[in-house]
Amino acid sequence: MSGMEKKSFVFPLISFLWFACCLSCNGDTTEANWECSIPVGTTPDYATQIGCAEDFLALASRPLDAAIPGARSTKTVVDRVDGDALYFQNSALYQTHWEFASAHLSGNGKPIVPQLASFNTTEYYSPSRRFLLGALTYYEGPNIYCYEIAPYDTSTADMITAAYQYIAENAFIQDNLFFHPTSETVELEAAKLPDHIRVISTEELFEGIDYQPLNLGVSMGQLRFLTAEDLEVGNVSFRDIAVLDAVPNDISVVMGIITTDFQTPLSHINVLSQNRGTPNMGLKGAFTDATLRALAGKWVRLDVGPFEYSITEVSKAEADAWWEANKPTEIIVPTMDLTTTAFKNIEDMLDIETLGLGPALAAAIPAYGGKASHFGAFPHMDSQKVPFPKAFAIPIYYYRQFMEENGFDAVIDGLMADEAFQNDPMVRKAALKDFKDQMKLAPIREDFLFMVEGKIQAEYPSIRMRFRSSTNCEDLDGFTGAGLYTSKSGDPSDPAYPVADAIRSVWASVWNFRAFEERAYRSIDHKAVGMALLVHRSFPAEEVNGVAVTGNIFDAQGLEPGFYVNVQVGEVSVVIPPPGVTSDQFILHYAMPGQPIVFIDHSNLVQPNQNVLTRSQILELGAGLDEIHTFFNGLYGPSTPDHFYAMDVEFKFDGDPGETPALFIKQARPYPGWGMN
Repeated sequence: MSGMEKKSFVFPLISFLWFACCLSCNGDTTEANWECSIPVGTTPDYATQIGCAEDFLALASRPLDAAIPGARSTKTVVDRVDGDALYFQNSALYQTHWEFASAHLSGNGKPIVPQLASFNTTEYYSPSRRFLLGALTYYEGPNIYCYEIAPYDTSTADMITAAYQYIAENAFIQDNLFFHPTSETVELEAAKLPDHIRVISTEELFEGIDYQPLNLGVSMGQLRFLTAEDLEVGNVSFRDIAVLDAVPNDISVVMGIITTDFQTPLSHINVLSQNRGTPNMGLKGAFTDATLRALAGKWVRLDVGPFEYSITEVSKAEADAWWEANKPTEIIVPTMDLTTTAFKNIEDMLDIETLGLGPALAAAIPAYGGKASHFGAFPHMDSQKVPFPKAFAIPIYYYRQFMEENGFDAVIDGLMADEAFQNDPMVRKAALKDFKDQMKLAPIREDFLFMVEGKIQAEYPSIRMRFRSSTNCEDLDGFTGAGLYTSKSGDPSDPAYPVADAIRSVWASVWNFRAFEERAYRSIDHKAVGMALLVHRSFPAEEVNGVAVTGNIFDAQGLEPGFYVNVQVGEVSVVIPPPGVTSDQFILHYAMPGQPIVFIDHSNLVQPNQNVLTRSQILELGAGLDEIHTFFNGLYGPSTPDHFYAMDVEFKFDGDPGETPALFIKQARPYPGWGMN
């Protein structure tokens, strides 16, 4: 093998780190003032001082919350009833403060440490708490140490100052120690800290990061450097590992993705990667990286880990053998129900009371597709918490009628029998575009169109409607089909938005190139896919749009429960943002006292120091996310060590001019995978 690159967020050479840290010391503090206190090769339960980098390494572990990559952390405990004794706990042996305190600071002349629930309530929230709990974390990118407290911790500035000072006095770090606020609530308290405590923000920490793990995993493929123009013409295959000069709007199936720019966890290509089970990462400078360039066109093994990645050349025979052993299992989609012809109001979609949620969805999806069927769960939830637009669904029957009456099945059969279509992605993309163009111009039954327009005029007068895809091959547990199909607006009272054109455009999107490639990758029978339609009012000028996951996607252990939210002003996409545009990203710890919010990034389309949503809007959204998460938990959850349960939710805040924007939940589907595990 040749050509190996490994980027790691473990520590660099100990001698270099020690030297760098000692350079940061002031006054007469020199390397001689500090000595290692932990014998080499030992793993103590704790230490009361950290005298060198080796001591820190002996105690530190990768933090449970991986929102900022490239970190190692040792939890800290200050026992206020025992003379403010400081402990740096071995965080690999004791993952939580409670585990350590119960084992070492309970009894034998010390007060008994209570059970976990009581401990958490007292030690993170009470002003008379016994312990000051935190962590000392090293971030390799910016090469600094930070004292941190939990985002929901209500420690006062005096408490933070005391703990910070004890750590500074008992560690070799000296002037390389910062305080990092982990939530908006902690930021407010940090503003009261004395001047000698240097505060660093999450945004500043990210400036020193060059590797962003998004979807973890291992794959083998041919390393290809691709531009946005290459992707537009379909110059990529599912056996490629793509190095991209920017985050693309879309990409067909590939074995792995490396982008030069960082992505958001809910970016379109990351959701696709999670759905496919393929590794995805960001790496600053990837497109011009000399080591990667040396592997261009070669078969490689890519391993994307939570703190490091590696890419190594392999033979084509090795790659072929890996593909045969690891190609995805075939997805069997629900058989289309072609007997159901009724348009169904969303309130009548699911018979949950009689059948239960799972059987009710199973009964609805063959006729009305995954999106409309899951939308049908909203009327069964608390309407105050989960507001949704009035809607109805058009069954798959009419799509199949359209296909058969226009002879389109024969066209598909001809394409599938064409060797060039099967073997050349550029030929395939062009042929599918031509076929979709035929569908968009084909006649549509007048009686069907009369029924659709009549229902809209009677029940949605003078309202522009949105026709949304709802196939029997999307929003399924294990296959979301996110972003594969098209939505289109139509209004029978506005000639600029013909209803017939909107319907045909959505039907034609069954044959989008990216949808075809995704199905082929998962061995899905293309002709087994049918398109129903979910129809509700459009949102042509919403104030806010966003997506959320009803779980903390950065918390592999489930110890910091929360909701991940990605939100932006207006109609600017959060999953396919324009180049250079950032959105608000945060974790809402909704179930914790004080409901703290941890911002990961901020929108650059709002004024500095402003957020896209107000706190009251965030908590209103949180109530809806909590209701949705609880409602679907019995079907898709709960989370276990080997299964991360969450729902993927789309929402908007919208209102007429002069009105306070109202929350609308537009979609809920099972989250496709765990991106940071």
